[in-house]
Amino acid sequence: MRDEQTFSFDVCVVGSANLDLVATVQQLPGPGETVAGDTYREYPGGKGLNQAVAAARAGASVAFVGAVGGDAAGTVLRAVLTNDHIDAGHLETVDAPTGRALIGVAATGENSIIVVPGANAAVTGAGAPSTRVVLAQLEVPLAAVELALRNARSARSLTVLNPAPAQAIDESILRWCDIVVPNEHEIELLGGVDRLLDLGARAVVVTLGSRGAELHSATGVTHVDPFVVTAIDTTAAGDSFCGALCARLAAGDELLVALRFASAAGALCTTKAGAVPSIPTRAEIDALIDAT
Repeated sequence: MRDEQTFSFDVCVVGSANLDLVATVQQLPGPGETVAGDTYREYPGGKGLNQAVAAARAGASVAFVGAVGGDAAGTVLRAVLTNDHIDAGHLETVDAPTGRALIGVAATGENSIIVVPGANAAVTGAGAPSTRVVLAQLEVPLAAVELALRNARSARSLTVLNPAPAQAIDESILRWCDIVVPNEHEIELLGGVDRLLDLGARAVVVTLGSRGAELHSATGVTHVDPFVVTAIDTTAAGDSFCGALCARLAAGDELLVALRFASAAGALCTTKAGAVPSIPTRAEIDALIDAT
């Protein structure tokens, strides 16, 4: 960790905040198909907000940079940040509806998600506070991601990118990343692990779902074993993984140690329904690790 200087927070998350509209079904519909739903609920979510909550519940002091609308959904999301003791001083209220995610969850735990950005499209990435680790994703404008990562690198913060949802992104963003955390589909769109390492990433962590994760670095590949749980909803598992990872990196853990903690967090998240409600606390994560 770059710990020679004083930082205002452990982790700063630059990203999206949505209200998730979740329907459970026996089987996700195919193209042109209508299926009957079983239940419907609304949950706070968005990859940015999820990851901020995950980092906070894992024990980090966290600041969030994003945008919501001046509507009821925006009020709900601000309350979530307050309840998890996350600094919302850089959460703007803009003249657009708060973002929404329409989520279908099958009986198997698999999901299908449609994201409507709304206010998230107004995020600029400017003005983030100084933190040990800066974490970003791709549900806000790419220009905002690039600015946030570039400024973080200049401030000697550790920069982490979760390149989700999957899309091709330019080298102008990737060159500012110390650690990149894609899944199997996202790594293909990024041009492969070797490209990311060649662009200067210290490490690439490819998440493999129930098969764990792979840590790629200049010294080779290390497999991170999964934690075996009974999954009912995978919605925020990757976000829990990323937030918990950054919390432990900010605390000074070695990368492999932080990855084991993150793997436990991601696994636990799948055992409950909803995004934010399913994100585990540090005590829960430690208990799973100790029991394994």
